[in-house]
Amino acid sequence: MCGVRKKRFLLLYGTQKGQAQAIAEEIGQQADRHGFIAEIFSLQDLDKFCLEEEKDPVVIVISTTGSGEPPEPAAKFVRGIQYKELPADHLAHLRYGILALGDSEFTFFCNGGKIVDRRLQELGAKHFYDTGCADDSIGLELVVDPWIEGLWAALNKEFMKRTDDPEKTEEMKSMVGDQNVQNVPENLDLRMKEINLNASPTPSTTLPKDEASDTSTEAVPSLVRSVPPLCQCSLTVPSLPVPYLDLQILDCLGKEADPSSLYPGETVFRVPITQAKRLTAEGAVKTALMLELDIAHTDMDFQPGDAFCVICPNPPEEVSDLINKLGLTENRKCQICLAVKSGTKKRGASIPDYIPEKCSVEFMLTWCLEIRATPKKAMIRALVEHTSDAGERRRLQELCSKQGGSDYNHFVRDLSVGILDLLNAFPSCRPPIELLIEHLPKLQARPYSAASSTLCHPGKLHFVFNIVEFAPCGERSVPRRGVCTGWLAKLSTMQNSSEDPATPQICIFSRPSSSFHLPSDTSVPIVMVGPGTGVAPFIGFLQHREKLRQQNGDGRFGESWLFFGCRSHEKDYLFREELSGFVENATLTHLKVSFSREAPSGTEENHPKYVQDYLKIYAKEIVKLLTELNGSLYVCGDAKNMARDVNDTLMNIISAELCVDKLEAMKTLASLRDQKRYLQDVWC
Repeated sequence: MCGVRKKRFLLLYGTQKGQAQAIAEEIGQQADRHGFIAEIFSLQDLDKFCLEEEKDPVVIVISTTGSGEPPEPAAKFVRGIQYKELPADHLAHLRYGILALGDSEFTFFCNGGKIVDRRLQELGAKHFYDTGCADDSIGLELVVDPWIEGLWAALNKEFMKRTDDPEKTEEMKSMVGDQNVQNVPENLDLRMKEINLNASPTPSTTLPKDEASDTSTEAVPSLVRSVPPLCQCSLTVPSLPVPYLDLQILDCLGKEADPSSLYPGETVFRVPITQAKRLTAEGAVKTALMLELDIAHTDMDFQPGDAFCVICPNPPEEVSDLINKLGLTENRKCQICLAVKSGTKKRGASIPDYIPEKCSVEFMLTWCLEIRATPKKAMIRALVEHTSDAGERRRLQELCSKQGGSDYNHFVRDLSVGILDLLNAFPSCRPPIELLIEHLPKLQARPYSAASSTLCHPGKLHFVFNIVEFAPCGERSVPRRGVCTGWLAKLSTMQNSSEDPATPQICIFSRPSSSFHLPSDTSVPIVMVGPGTGVAPFIGFLQHREKLRQQNGDGRFGESWLFFGCRSHEKDYLFREELSGFVENATLTHLKVSFSREAPSGTEENHPKYVQDYLKIYAKEIVKLLTELNGSLYVCGDAKNMARDVNDTLMNIISAELCVDKLEAMKTLASLRDQKRYLQDVWC
């Protein structure tokens, strides 16, 4: 390609947990090999790009939150393009392609990308390449890899359209061949079943089958072992990621930074835990806890429905094990010094801004890196270079290969295998710590919904959570708890201990909701659907309404419905006494509780098991509240199952009650959503 001028395109990403950024950076690295220059920015860097003035093609990689919204860093960009006064030809000059990331187990699959895609078209922009929707429930790479592979031909075709110079057209054809320029994939699959799984990723190395170690004597595959045909075939593996960091461990103690400094854009408060209460009985399938925080000495202001984030560390025993695996036991307290490698070929290489200067090895692995994150194939490819045993190298190559995609999904992604699990499973793998910094994402603060109202509990903040439990699986022989919920459970034990007089404290910052709030008009009826710990924000709603009723005796208050669900009446009926009190004083006009594992004594055998069963029973009343009385519907809880089932039930009852087809019912729900009267606070 000597003498061929590289073509520029703008590459934007919107990410919540780093996946969209990682994919955008991979596109950027591949661009150079295909004769392009990708100028990469986050969608939050609005001062660094301008779509109104952009002349080159634009590629956007964007994820979706659990509630179906674009990620928070992209929120300002989305608000900007959604400005109602923009003319229909505002972006008529723009040519773009979008790669949307999502999870089909959530109700609004890839909706973040779809929102941006739809609005850009409304403003006159046109596709130069079809939108791809990658599904994390089956493996993002099943769409991401072929989408990226087809991108280069689509870009070449777009640039050819922009010139009438035959010599330049021939120059473009010579870069990838005439056939590739002409054949741009059309209608690239939105789901796994529609994509071409035989397409191989562009940046790859094929390993001949005669290099394979034959492990066919073992009949059962596992994380560390494959079976025919995988163990006997040639492999197509990703290209080796470009290393870009140098790390020195200094012979001095590292500074123990304040974890709050890791979130410079947030107002972080250190607050004490003043109460810890178990809400479920012994023997319950899940353990639910309620913690009370003292926020009296902060200027934290929240409404019922708001959320906040807890800054949490990685489990100390896992950090210690990882340090040992990395051979850094004697240097765990030593100061680190990070620098970008001189002459690195990685575009935009920089030191992660979430790693404080002069911190210790231990602090970085405890507070900065998500060591439980599932390693991407690029990371596994990098680990191969630091693995000495031939059989282990081969297996790692299989796990990151195109041919080993099924094994990667089954033994790595589905089992939530982390870097420590991999190092335990492949003992000859001894990567430098720089590799972890380059490939592991930032340890994210965990969001929780407020379960109280400041009108009822001034200066206090309550929240509820289940302790997440992971059973032993695969090569991991010991159970473990969620990173944050396990840590909070330990702190709650300390708070209730008479032997430890110190009051535990945690760092939090606000994450206010833009819409998951009570209607400002108290006469508006509300419907709340919240099984399990999903009831938490509705306790705050009801506390708030109870106080408003006391303060405004002559005020008008609309009906309030709560559909709550749990397994057992005796073991996990959360807030039973409080909910009964709300019913008795008429704050809550309708309480419908379903029990999935038992029917309360004296009830009929077909007692509703799930919240959606009760929605069907009261379909007429619910549809009337929403379509005739301007009511608001709130759903909180599990996104992958409950929220999706509730959405399907709502569509069905609207269709039945209004005598319309499913499409019209879907439009009704979409309209409620647009009016902020169908609101979700969901999580996976």
